[in-house]
Parts: sequence; C-alpha cells; structure tokens
Amino acid sequence: MGVIAVAAAAGGTTAWALSDKSEQQATYVDSRSAYEQTAGTHFTSYQAEQYPDLTYAAENAVQAVVNIEVVQKVEVPQSGYGYDPFLDPFREFFGLPQQRGRSNGDEPRYQERRGGGSGVILSSDGYIVTNNHVADGATTLRVKLYDGRKFDAKLIGKDAATDLALLKIDATDLPTLPFGSSDALRLGEWVLAIGSPFDLQSTITAGIVSAKARQLGAIPNDFSIESFIQTDAAVNPGNSGGALVNTRGELVGINTLIKSQTGSYVGYSFAIPESIVRKVVVDLKEFGVVQRALLGIQFRPVDQDFLDSDEGKDAGVKEIGGAYVASVVEGGAASEAGIRKGDVIMAIDGVKITEASTLQEQIAKHRPNDKIVLSVKRAGKMKQFEVTLRNKAGKTELLTREDVDVVETLGGKFADAGEKLCRQLDIRGGVQVVGVKADGLMARARIKEGFVITYINDKPIRLLDDMRRMTDKVRTIDGVYPTRNGTGRAASYTFVE
Repeated sequence: MGVIAVAAAAGGTTAWALSDKSEQQATYVDSRSAYEQTAGTHFTSYQAEQYPDLTYAAENAVQAVVNIEVVQKVEVPQSGYGYDPFLDPFREFFGLPQQRGRSNGDEPRYQERRGGGSGVILSSDGYIVTNNHVADGATTLRVKLYDGRKFDAKLIGKDAATDLALLKIDATDLPTLPFGSSDALRLGEWVLAIGSPFDLQSTITAGIVSAKARQLGAIPNDFSIESFIQTDAAVNPGNSGGALVNTRGELVGINTLIKSQTGSYVGYSFAIPESIVRKVVVDLKEFGVVQRALLGIQFRPVDQDFLDSDEGKDAGVKEIGGAYVASVVEGGAASEAGIRKGDVIMAIDGVKITEASTLQEQIAKHRPNDKIVLSVKRAGKMKQFEVTLRNKAGKTELLTREDVDVVETLGGKFADAGEKLCRQLDIRGGVQVVGVKADGLMARARIKEGFVITYINDKPIRLLDDMRRMTDKVRTIDGVYPTRNGTGRAASYTFVE
C-alpha cells in the first residue's frame, strides 16, 4: 500500500504520492482541479465563527506546562539471590568472589530509578502544581521549561488525599496559566490536555468534557477526595500533573489518570477539577499543609440502590437526589448546627447534591471556620442551616506544619474493630490495622496487620474518627493482637526522636 504525504501549498493542496515500487519515484499532483470536479452541492460554506478554534488556547497555555524528571534513589538489598546490578559480569562469568549489594562491606549501595510527569506554572516566580504520585518519594525533581531551560525543584508540600503537590523553582518572569472555573464547565465543552506523554514534551490533545464529578476510588488514600472531570482527550503515562484547559486558555483541571485495561489511553481520561486544585495549592503555599474542612457526618447518596435498600425504606426516603445523613459526629460541625441523622442534604451553598463526589468537592473547597449553608429536607419539609466547618480535631482553628496527620504518619489502612472483636478482646473499642505501608511509622516499628490500636499517646482510641481528629506527634501506641485461641496479646510501642 502506498504512503501519501500532504503539505499546504499556495493556490491549492500539493501531494507527494509514493508508489510501491522499489525506486519509489515521487509524482507531483495538483489536486485543486480534481477537488473542484468531484465536490458536490452537499458541501456547505465554511463559517469559522461556528467552529471551535483551539489555537489561541494551545499556543498560550503550552508555554506554562513543564516536564518533570523524577529521580528516586533506592537501596539495593544487602544479600540474596537473583539479579544484582552491582555484580561485575566478568568476575561472575569466571566464578570470582564478589559481594552482593555492598561496595565495601558496611556501606549501602543505591541505584537510581527515573520517571517523569508534567506540571503547570501557576506564578511567575516559579510555583508549579503537579500530582502527588509524580513527586512522592523523589530524591531529585528536575523541571524542564517549554523554552528548554532546566531547574532543580523543591517540594513545598503534598496532599495524598487529593493527589496534588506544589513545587518551587528559582526563576522569575515565567509564563503562567490562569485559573478558570471547573464549576462552569459544561458537558460537551471543548478542552485541551497538555503534558509530556512518553517524554514527548509539550504534547497537546483535544477532546470534550464527557462527565463531571466522577468518583473512581482510584486515589490510594483512606480519606481521598475525588470529583474528576472526565474527558476524551488523549492522555498517556507522562501526562500526569499536566494541564486541562478550556478554549480561553484557562486552567480547569490537572490531568491525573486514565481508565484502561492496558495502562495506555483507550478513550477516557480524568482530571482533578480547578475548584480543588486552587484550594490545595494555596494552602500548601501558605501553611505547608492542607486545611481540611470537615462537615462531621457519615452519609449515603440517595440513588435507586439506596431507595431499594432496607436503610432507605426504614428512612422513608421516596425520591432520588441528595445525601442521606446516616450518622452525625458528636461535637462536629453538622452536630453543632443542628443536623440530625435521617436528614437529606439537598444542596450546599445553592449547589445541588446529585452524588457523593459533589458533596465532597463542595466541602473540599473550604477551610475550617468557613461558613456554608445547607439546604436540608427533614420530614418532607425544606430547612436551611448555617454550618461552621471544623478541622479534623473538631476545632475551627487552622493547622500548622507542626500538626500531624496521624493516619498518614502511621502509614496503613484501618477499620473500626467492631463489637464482635471488641467483645473477644475484652476492650471498649479500637481501630484494627488492615494494611501496612512500607514507608510509615508502623512499618518501621514492625506492627503487623490485625493489631488493634486502643491508645495513642495514652489517649483512648475507640473509633477511626478518634484517630482522624488527632494532630499530636505519635509518641506511644498501645493495643492488642488477636490470638488463635480467641483471646488477645497486649503490645506497646514507643517512638523516640
């Protein structure tokens, strides 16, 4: 089959037709007359104002999107079998002795792992937003600008719950990308994805907004906040942290992931909305931590599954829409404002609640001590409640760098112990460890799955919410390991500076 390359030429379209013959001689063709002969009356006149023009957005926004090279230094195992990158293949071939994973006995040896992603310049003095999964665990972060300059970047802060991170490079007069409004995005609206897929810097793809407020359960964090913008703009590995822009060249999202069976783009990509990005990066810049506001409720989206469930039938809810309040945290923001179990939250500050992600996104835009208005249906009647949001400790104060996210620091997954396990262990309550992460405090202390935490810093831990509200540095952990004979074995851990 021949290959045809087409290029624009004055007065018409010019093509070089390559034949299948070995000589591959090029034949000049002027296709203008052929087009005029074959064009039928069904062709309508071209009206530029009725078609989307993405060139303005592309040519301006691409200058503020950067490539990020990530280097991780990983220690090579001290001993063991299998491949060792530090073995000399010559000595190994002749069976000469050499050490595995160590250069001189006691000194650890490392190897570098390299990866990459994208980022967006938010300020002319060098603040850059990217994904947490791009920057997390990096030994070195190197930023390459659109004009080819390279800078080492400093990690200002990161937030695993939203998968966002803020970097800073030492530069001035940089091109920036202004924030747009993700709330104002409409289904079917054209958007551009800009980033460095497969290390192809400054790649631009186009698509439309396919859906909003998607919740995928993709962010690996117990307290993840997901309300993704779904598009059909092509996004691939390396696009993470890049820009999703509207036709005005405004930042409306940060491209984060794809949903695929192969790991490459197959039709849909997802971006963190600007409403969350703007809040998180401002917090990281000002405080070094995210000021997470909490409503203090457990809720269920009121969909058909909820209406058909026993809980929905017992609650007497008849119509789809809103968020059913399943429980209220005592002393929390909702409780203090008068919200009760059984209420259905229909809107927050006038924004209609259609699914769980919508409620999460609206709360995630705020800080502790911010006031919001809830439109609540109670016993068939609508009521308005003004709620003052609180932090995880149940207070209205803002957090500082010294305050600790205990759950993230411990490094694991947790669940309430439950009545049956508590009776078995003869405890009044607790939080069971159901997973241990490699880089957390529990992993370093060799705490195992199944352990039930009952005290942290001598303060009782009855429920997971008790852990969430803690902000003190972890000094001691007390708890119980369930045993095979149905009893428990007490264990205590002390952490030093």
